Amino acid sequence: MKGLILSGGKGTRLRPLTYSIPKQLVPVANKPILHFVVEDLAKAGIREIGVIYSPETGDEVKRSLGSGERWGVSFTYIYQPEPLGLAHAVKTARDFLGDSSFVMYLGDNLINSGIREFVNEFANSGADAIILLKEVADPTRFGVAVVDGDGRVQQLVEKPKQPPSNLALVGIYLFSPLVHEAIDRIKPSWRGELEITDAIQELVNSGHRVDAHVLQGWWLDTGKKDDMLEANRVVLDDLIAREIRGSVDDISQITGRVIVGEGAEITGSQVRGPAVIGAHTVVRNSFIGSYTSIGDGCLVENSCIEFSVIMEGSQIRDVAKLDESLIGRNSKVFKDGRVKDALRLCIGDDAEVRI
Repeated sequence: MKGLILSGGKGTRLRPLTYSIPKQLVPVANKPILHFVVEDLAKAGIREIGVIYSPETGDEVKRSLGSGERWGVSFTYIYQPEPLGLAHAVKTARDFLGDSSFVMYLGDNLINSGIREFVNEFANSGADAIILLKEVADPTRFGVAVVDGDGRVQQLVEKPKQPPSNLALVGIYLFSPLVHEAIDRIKPSWRGELEITDAIQELVNSGHRVDAHVLQGWWLDTGKKDDMLEANRVVLDDLIAREIRGSVDDISQITGRVIVGEGAEITGSQVRGPAVIGAHTVVRNSFIGSYTSIGDGCLVENSCIEFSVIMEGSQIRDVAKLDESLIGRNSKVFKDGRVKDALRLCIGDDAEVRI
């Protein structure tokens, strides 16, 4: 079985951050989302992975992933010049996929359960496709599925105005090579895209077996700022353990599950976990609250930060409270005036904000 990661798109819902970084490379718990996806595929025993990239994402994605050697996998990079739908991405990867079954994994999605059990089940089930589903509060935002009592998919609808169920399609799909024939038979939707929901529906209509699994754990679709912050919270809550590799002076307090990276310096400060402080980051006379990730090589001075993601190389100085914020790489937030209320910011790379 092969893997296919989709890491294209313009990431318009995360602008201005995504003017300079693909949304799949925005970090949660100081690790790019795309790296979690690769790790999940590698743990499931998948070694050949195709990576779909777009004109906006290609250079950064290739630089971040490299050859795949660090995960024990090999990457084939596949260019998709226009975002013409998920099924179009599969069509673009046809030469790479050949006659192999494959997992298609959207590069900005995270699940906590991993895909190993689904890969094993698919290999032994005889199904032509397996889709992962999750109950959601607002199914109008997603593709949704209708499933019978045996867990077989009966109907799929893309972002319905009147949803037939509350089961949203998670961005992870397992396919046999039959999906290529289904894609060849469908036409673009009203959006001008080849929809993967239409391709799966074509499999169902043709009498092929499509199974569904409803996830019980968390699923995160990290397309917007609030989604990113929630993903950071959930991953910090679930996956990190206390690890102090940097230096912490005698008057600082580190409470709970906190990672302090190699070469980091914490002086005169309090850090309350779960939180991550990146390598070679300096925190002076500051409070770092729960669910905060601060990247490598940052400076935080005389400031209070909570429930935020601060990306590498950024500086936060003299800010009374920075809350629910997403700060791009090598950016600066300084307080010059007398602002006492909490700041809530979403700024891109290389920005400078003086309050």
